[in-house]
Amino acid sequence: MEYAVLNNGVKMPMEGFGVFQIPDPAECEQAVLDAVASGYRMIDTAASYMNEEAVGKAIANCGVPREELFITTKLWVQDASYEGAKAAIDRSLKNLGLQYLDLYLIHQAMGDYAGAYRAMEEAYQEGKIRAIGVCNFYPHRLADFCETVDVIPAVNQVELHPFFQQPEALAVMKEYGIQPEAWGPFAEGKHGIFTHPVLTAIGQKYGKSAAQVALRWNVDRGVAVIPKSVHKERMEQNLDIWDFRLSEEDMAEIAKLDIGHSEIIDHTSVKLMQMLHRRKIHD
Repeated sequence: MEYAVLNNGVKMPMEGFGVFQIPDPAECEQAVLDAVASGYRMIDTAASYMNEEAVGKAIANCGVPREELFITTKLWVQDASYEGAKAAIDRSLKNLGLQYLDLYLIHQAMGDYAGAYRAMEEAYQEGKIRAIGVCNFYPHRLADFCETVDVIPAVNQVELHPFFQQPEALAVMKEYGIQPEAWGPFAEGKHGIFTHPVLTAIGQKYGKSAAQVALRWNVDRGVAVIPKSVHKERMEQNLDIWDFRLSEEDMAEIAKLDIGHSEIIDHTSVKLMQMLHRRKIHD
């Protein structure tokens, strides 16, 4: 495993296990237990995934000391305010059964996220959170945000995969010393990523699958990845990317796959904005 050193000195694994779309408590708990047993030490959840309690149970029962784990969760839109974030942080800590979080992120650049971030900065200073950051902040939004906050975000978690490579976003993150982290590193299966001819051909040179090439490609760009699977064999395969590195020629071939936009989510959509605001995850 390789590690990123965040802008506040905290070490973060470059690969973790994501639990998006695993709402069933028993399935989620077992998936996290399998992931930790497979060697993952970073677990990425969110209040809106509705599975923090299941993740917490797995953390308590996995047999790995808390200090060896890196736990991330996220603030939902409903709680995007100063007071809302203060309560949400404590709620997530309770759900997870933890005394502190390793990373806490604003899930969407929506609502009073500036007020929410002030509460996150306070929790960071108090030691409740080891690092704070954001998700889905596009370059202009991230630059504006960084020019106004006291604590520069440590991480920006955004959609990054071979078909949506976001070079401008990575350049802005580098300028501000922010670690990029990829959600959807497999493009949610689009473009036949698991059998894509370019990725498959590159993988054959290293004895790796197209999926492993997709993950290694992001890592070689300095991007942390959080693939998700509920199958232990696939978890192990996703983690088996640390014994090779892509060549410049490989990277150039993959660069040609970029279509320059997301096919998963449109953050400029009015209907999406309304839907996310209206989704309530608690009373």
